[in-house]
Amino acid sequence: MTRTSIGGGLLYPQQNQLRNVFDMSGLWQFQLDPQEEGEARGWFKALSAPRQIAVPCSWNDLFDDARNYLGLAWYRHEMYVPSAWRQERVFLRVGSANYAAKVWVNGTVVVQHMGGHLPFVADISDRLVWDRPNVIAIAIENKQLLDRVPPGLGEGGGGVAGVLGGYPATTYDFFPYAGLHRPVVLYSVPAQQHIDDITVVTTIEGRDGIVNLKVETSTQYPGTGKARINEIEADLNFRAGSAEATLRVPSARFWSPQDPHLYPLTVTLTNGQRVTDSYSLDIGIRTIAVRGDRLLLNGQPIELTGFGKHEDFPLTGRGQNLPMWIRDYELLKWSGANSFRTSHYPYTEEAMMLADKLGFLVINEIPAVGLNFEDPEPATQQRLAQCLQQIRELVARDKNHPSTIMWNVANEPMGGVPLGGASVPAAVESGMRFFRQMYAETKRLDPTRPVTLVGVQQGVRDWHGIFDVVCVNGYYGWYTQSGRLELGREALARELDALHQRFGKPMMVTEFGTDTIPGAHNHPSEMWTEEYQVEFTRGFLDVAAQRQFMVGMHVWAFSDFKTGQGTMRAAGMNFKGAFTRDRRPKMVAHFLRDRWAKK
Repeated sequence: MTRTSIGGGLLYPQQNQLRNVFDMSGLWQFQLDPQEEGEARGWFKALSAPRQIAVPCSWNDLFDDARNYLGLAWYRHEMYVPSAWRQERVFLRVGSANYAAKVWVNGTVVVQHMGGHLPFVADISDRLVWDRPNVIAIAIENKQLLDRVPPGLGEGGGGVAGVLGGYPATTYDFFPYAGLHRPVVLYSVPAQQHIDDITVVTTIEGRDGIVNLKVETSTQYPGTGKARINEIEADLNFRAGSAEATLRVPSARFWSPQDPHLYPLTVTLTNGQRVTDSYSLDIGIRTIAVRGDRLLLNGQPIELTGFGKHEDFPLTGRGQNLPMWIRDYELLKWSGANSFRTSHYPYTEEAMMLADKLGFLVINEIPAVGLNFEDPEPATQQRLAQCLQQIRELVARDKNHPSTIMWNVANEPMGGVPLGGASVPAAVESGMRFFRQMYAETKRLDPTRPVTLVGVQQGVRDWHGIFDVVCVNGYYGWYTQSGRLELGREALARELDALHQRFGKPMMVTEFGTDTIPGAHNHPSEMWTEEYQVEFTRGFLDVAAQRQFMVGMHVWAFSDFKTGQGTMRAAGMNFKGAFTRDRRPKMVAHFLRDRWAKK
């Protein structure tokens, strides 16, 4: 059995003259397995009572008996592999299986993977048949277990959302959608050797852009290759399967939200004059850095305006939904936003490609939401191993996107009672050990981008000292100081000033918002009305505007999204969106457009 490789093998599958892609999106067979009997009964060969399901998609919104089901379920698909691929190496790539997956090809286990939202790959060349259909079977479950990331509920009550209750029970405040959420594809590469990984790092010298490349191959390749950007070319001389090169782009256009220019980079392997493999990607020449309490893009201070989001839409759930993404970017542009955070998990790769093309700045986040360091130490160590795997996979997948300007290793971790309660010294120290390792590993993987941790209002402050940018979520005037907006603004100002005085780093409020029922109005404004949402948002933005150390404000949330059922969540929804779940603007969306777009 093989396992996904980390640090290589996660290049986005590409069709060209030497590579092929077969997307298996469409209708698959599907069957729930609440008794977990399928493997013993050979369901990887044939399901006993299958029904049809769309891939990619979450299963929860499609079937009445699967609405709150998070246990084991099976996917099965038959397909011929083109005979022209017979002399190639063939890989199976699953874009996202939430949460734990086991994959069979023609009755043999080829890969297992833990954690949703990121791709995993298996070489299945020697498992294929060519005279009949191949059978792909994938078993998936999304159990909320204590030692997972996100974790299930523990003795400490889980994360901030864990104290709210709800069904299904989670430590986070969004619905635990399950299934094959992104495409499952086969792709082929040349059999002898192929390009396995490319790392692009750009710098700026005067008006020139410097593009530093590292290319790795699948074998200990001793040969040659080329790297080309338009008419600029550099030789690649491989030793032990690795080569580096530098290309200078004179009078370069530097990537930014105002000018998201992308250069076409093509890397080839060569045997004499013959090209034996080729891979192309669009790159942006830009730098991102922290200097004092400023965040610098291409050496100039940048201010982030935008939202936290979710991949969430009716029927498709968390499944890849490209029409949704096209519309979301249109609305982001309309609102005047220049950025967003991938709360609370990595988004589909096509969303990152669109961010590159459209010039949006992205804080890229692993699924580490709901961490509570009061939970038992063995569970914390299991979570650390999972978080390290997630950041390795995320950096491997997204390191070449100019839109990704920051890595985030956790959202609202807890070391005691949330929202101002007393912290527990042992939990704080456990978190310090955890986050020091996360920061060090992320910087080892990518020393070119800032790394952050998103804390919660009045949470553990010590942890922020480890990271490059201080990010905090604040709901003063909603969860605390409810209905008293002036008191909420004063509390926010005190916290921001205290954090800056202690750390002197760039600061962002990465979540602030109020639940708002669409169409609810009142004067004077009161909680749950659209007027209250506007006044709350205005107050937070005004407090931040008075402080030069603030480098960004992200409204929570871009759109309303599905949650579990509970007394805190009317209709099983979080209504903090500036837009409704079907993307109709509330009053606050028009307010933000007036404030951001005009600026």
